Amino acid sequence: MGKGQRATQVYRSTEFIEQRRDEDGLVLGGDPFKLAPSTSASLLESEKADKMNASAKTNPKANAIAKVHSADDSSGELESVPTFILVTTYLSYLMLIVFAHLRDFFGKLFYPEMYVQLREQNGFAPMVSDFESLWTRRLYGRIRDCFNRPITGVAGGHVNLLERVSFDFNRSFEFTGRVRNVLNLASYNYLGFAQSEGPCADKVEQAMRDSGITQASTRAEAGCSRLLVETEDMVARFVGAEAALIVSMGYATNALNIPALVSKGCLIISDELNHSSLVSGARLSGATIRVFRHNNVASLEEMLRHSIAQGQPRTHRPWKKILVVVEGLYSMEGELCKLPEIVELRRRYGFYLFVDEAHSIGALGKRGRGVCDHFNVDPREVDVLMGTFTKSFGAAGGYIAGSRALINHLRLKSHSAVYAEAMSVPVLAQVSSSMRMIMGEDREHALEGQQRLDQLAVNSRYFARRLAEMGFMTMGDPGSPVIPLLLFSPAKIPAFSRECLKRNIAVVVVSYPATPIITGRVRFCISASHTREDLDYALEQVSEIGDLLLLKFHKGNVDTERIARINADIDANNISV
Repeated sequence: MGKGQRATQVYRSTEFIEQRRDEDGLVLGGDPFKLAPSTSASLLESEKADKMNASAKTNPKANAIAKVHSADDSSGELESVPTFILVTTYLSYLMLIVFAHLRDFFGKLFYPEMYVQLREQNGFAPMVSDFESLWTRRLYGRIRDCFNRPITGVAGGHVNLLERVSFDFNRSFEFTGRVRNVLNLASYNYLGFAQSEGPCADKVEQAMRDSGITQASTRAEAGCSRLLVETEDMVARFVGAEAALIVSMGYATNALNIPALVSKGCLIISDELNHSSLVSGARLSGATIRVFRHNNVASLEEMLRHSIAQGQPRTHRPWKKILVVVEGLYSMEGELCKLPEIVELRRRYGFYLFVDEAHSIGALGKRGRGVCDHFNVDPREVDVLMGTFTKSFGAAGGYIAGSRALINHLRLKSHSAVYAEAMSVPVLAQVSSSMRMIMGEDREHALEGQQRLDQLAVNSRYFARRLAEMGFMTMGDPGSPVIPLLLFSPAKIPAFSRECLKRNIAVVVVSYPATPIITGRVRFCISASHTREDLDYALEQVSEIGDLLLLKFHKGNVDTERIARINADIDANNISV
């Protein structure tokens, strides 16, 4: 084995298979999970611990990957945007909006038949007004080709993209019949469980043969399968809670359960960048909603003190309940919530804490248990733990975990439990099999789960550091599998996506209204299924695109502060990246 390379061992039956890694801990070549054991011998937890301890004694770097998951104390706040970029971005949007209105004005004047659907007809008001649809028709319509791209096959580390073209300025598309295999940096496949083969897929297939596709009923009626009960118990053990409730849709997990927790006379204090599902749930609840500055603990405390002192509007009666709602990992920013500080406020002010771990569960922490694991916070300090199975587990739906009294209340009061269809058995099989693998309870694949966690942790830090060294302006905390790269200008947002597609890379670009108007970005989603060659190819192509579109805002003067933060995180975990 060459200099700068080391090997990790994967247990299969009575033999060991050696996986070649470079000095950064990245698997060299091929799919990092193709060598994963299919019929390995049973390993008890104590046996695995003994093997890891022995390896650490013989090789000082052997525990490097295991330590990569520890918490970082530094902040992930966005640096100041240069004035020139700020001004040109606003001017670009202003010009787009002005020309959009001009096109509408002259279009209605000379081609009125094209605007019939925007005018009152036979006494019926238009379903969508011309002003409300202006953004969609005139701005989004120009870049429709960058979104809703159809795929075929498994959305793993690579994905097959159906090529399409438009001959009417993105109003419609036609398939060319060609299929392109592209590097997938767009999907939330954090641990690489989006697979059509392997142990999880085998269990899903067996579940379909045994139980079919669906129970065609709610959980409260005829949809409560044995696997559903077992998986709920497993989820509770996984996150460290007394009980859990599984919901068949991730968005509904927030939107339909928050109204069952708070109501009129209660107060919800929400981070200003919380996900739309949290916003929907808060609005449906009827509770009073107040918003604090993103990830700003001082702003949260100030709002708590004022709200408690003043009480309810007009009457000034005490609030029935106060619920603080945050996300574990903010998916548009790649930033972690400041959980230890928020938990300290909870002890001081006595509010209920709701943490959305849609993106952090399975992807953060030494054991993949999310932000509580990452920050070493007792899960019992969080009243409501929410997460989804869509990202790290390669499945669908979500869960709410907490005290048994809380979950029993939700089973009776939440519309997601009483009216929504129960999660299908094949999806439950994917959830339970992947979770067992992460927990190390699948004796036939005892090491694979931890291997995926290790690979994701190293991949994320490697990619973030390389982008910062190239001079890009990026966001997020070290170790986050979501790495946003700022594009700013509305013209550069579709240009970046199209240039990536030319180079067979699939990415997600995001702009207003999903983000603040000046911080349009591309969001890279790193996966454990990505190899060193995958990441290096992507970095090389992104660097070329950055030069082409003038995106290296730190070129010649790299963001030393961010690099220092990543290096400090790497050094603290004894990793050479």
